[in-house]
Amino acid sequence: MAQNKVQYQRGLSMPEFFDNYGSQEQCEILVRGWRWAQGFICPRCQGSWHSEFRRQGRLYFQCSGCRYQCSLVSGTVFESSKLPLPTWFLAMHLMTQAKNNVSALELKRHLDVSYPTAWLLKHKLMQVMLLREESRQLTGRVEIDDSYLGGEVQGGKAGRGSPNKVPFVAAVQTTESGQPITMCLSQRPFTKESIQAFAEKSLAAPATLVSDGLGCFTAVRGMGILHEPHVTGGGAASANHPSFLAVNTALGNIKTSLAGTYPAFGFRKYAHRYLAQVQYLFNRRFDLRSILRRLARAASQARPCALRAVRAAELPC
Repeated sequence: MAQNKVQYQRGLSMPEFFDNYGSQEQCEILVRGWRWAQGFICPRCQGSWHSEFRRQGRLYFQCSGCRYQCSLVSGTVFESSKLPLPTWFLAMHLMTQAKNNVSALELKRHLDVSYPTAWLLKHKLMQVMLLREESRQLTGRVEIDDSYLGGEVQGGKAGRGSPNKVPFVAAVQTTESGQPITMCLSQRPFTKESIQAFAEKSLAAPATLVSDGLGCFTAVRGMGILHEPHVTGGGAASANHPSFLAVNTALGNIKTSLAGTYPAFGFRKYAHRYLAQVQYLFNRRFDLRSILRRLARAASQARPCALRAVRAAELPC
């Protein structure tokens, strides 16, 4: 069997990472260029004349007009962190090159930080991924399926009614021959109103939605989107149906990856962020060497994310 070129492509090796992102100066040059491509602009008065100085090793700017001071990382996801930029870049490298994701516990060991620090850093970066994928839209042939994250709680209600199960929708845009291109994952209940909202946000006409015939997917009718149901029933026959090969493969990989990397995490509270990470990495899988730089640039341009906001739940399900 021929090797999958996407799976076996050359990524960014550790020696290359340390050559290009291993020092504070290297990371500062990159962040500065991403924030102010045309030179420093004061966040308060929009002036460009300024002076620079360092305080405790950190680069600061002072506007010559209004005297406002800010650091290089002020107003970014890196704000309020005592970690040096190379540590952030290493975390992003580990999160984007690992095939099955990296847990906060693994980050703690690799970065030599406390577990709360590793957890917060990871969730801030996953939030950046979520923001980057918010505007993602699929078109053309799109396979869609309903699924759940989480297992049954011992002594609790079994089946779909289990309080630990979080419903989400997986949609994969494919070529006409069924090869996967991009994916959208969305934590939401399986109702017509919810699927209609998903279609308005994540699907763009002309599109053909290929589903298993679940009633809620008929909500796309009248939106310029064709609905192609294939009623297959349950069991192995449904999972192996050729019309859903891309989405079923994606769902299998998602569940295997999450179960193996995160044996215990707050499904109900943080599922949206973990799903966003999977979606972000899947949609950029064709060029593993550039994904770190793309994420670091997005983090440099994203707004700060306070601990309180990180801990807040996204969706009630």
